[in-house]
Amino acid sequence: MAKIGNIDVGDFPLLLAPMEDVSDPPFRALCKEQGADVVFTEFISSEGLIRDAAKSVMKLDIYEKERPVGIQIFGAVLDSMLQSVEIVEASGPDMIDINFGCPVKKVVSKGAGAGILKDIDLMVSLTEAMVKHTKLPITVKTRLGWDYDSIKIVEVAERLQDVGCQAISIHGRTRAQMYKGDADWAPIAEVKNNSRMHIPVFGNGDVNSPERAMEMRDKYGLDGAMIGRASIGYPWFFSEVKHYFKTGEHLAPPTMEERVYAAKRHLQMAIDWKGEKLGVFETRRHYTNYFKGIPDFKEYRMKMVTSDDSASVFEAFDEVLEKFGDFQFV
Repeated sequence: MAKIGNIDVGDFPLLLAPMEDVSDPPFRALCKEQGADVVFTEFISSEGLIRDAAKSVMKLDIYEKERPVGIQIFGAVLDSMLQSVEIVEASGPDMIDINFGCPVKKVVSKGAGAGILKDIDLMVSLTEAMVKHTKLPITVKTRLGWDYDSIKIVEVAERLQDVGCQAISIHGRTRAQMYKGDADWAPIAEVKNNSRMHIPVFGNGDVNSPERAMEMRDKYGLDGAMIGRASIGYPWFFSEVKHYFKTGEHLAPPTMEERVYAAKRHLQMAIDWKGEKLGVFETRRHYTNYFKGIPDFKEYRMKMVTSDDSASVFEAFDEVLEKFGDFQFV
């Protein structure tokens, strides 16, 4: 049974990864309903928080039905990170996650995200300071290293644990890889198998099928799986993994009616939370996966991802249900 601080997160929990413009409250709610054990917010800039930037502050919104929920922040300046911890605490999350893994250039160039993998001492000292600054569990999400030649993740994880980190999620790629190539879970297993490690070690990267999740659990012996891209536009991934664990069989894919219903709820919740314009725009990335596999779907997909008003998108959903209602997904 994995525990983050005093929070029991279950036997091999499935965690929704923090993803920019994806892991917002509407999507987190859908994933939670489908069995996600722990969810994380989109990553939030510590500099944006302390300057009261509207987009950063909005990301602090969390809801009771999401718990346990973690708010993830990133930055490389100690004072800003400590101030942001105080702001985050006021939102009442169950944990605070530090992003030491984002590979995007605009984040890395400021020494934040995966950029801090070039300075492990700073990574450790920032974590230690944040642990001392809050009573909430501090967790870390990171990568194997900056590049292949600098992978020291076993040592890094041990040092983070020693300064009070309560759990670590490791993406099985280096920053140099970005999202290319295959994730390597073997170094993550080395972290888990280190006899000095006693905090949960979660794997991330290429968990794209129930079989892969089971492999992460049974072959690599990790404490849980953090799910990212496989869940975009497909919150059912969590329930499919859990069904496979329980029965050894694949759960029947959601029907067209279930997909349309979920897509409608997703869009409406997004509009309710962030307004018509942003709600319509930021939900677009999910539609390809909601309706993946339907032949001759381009016309409807284009309408969904180019319409600026929600009425047109809802209309497209209804048209899809009417035309493809009997389509059998495999």
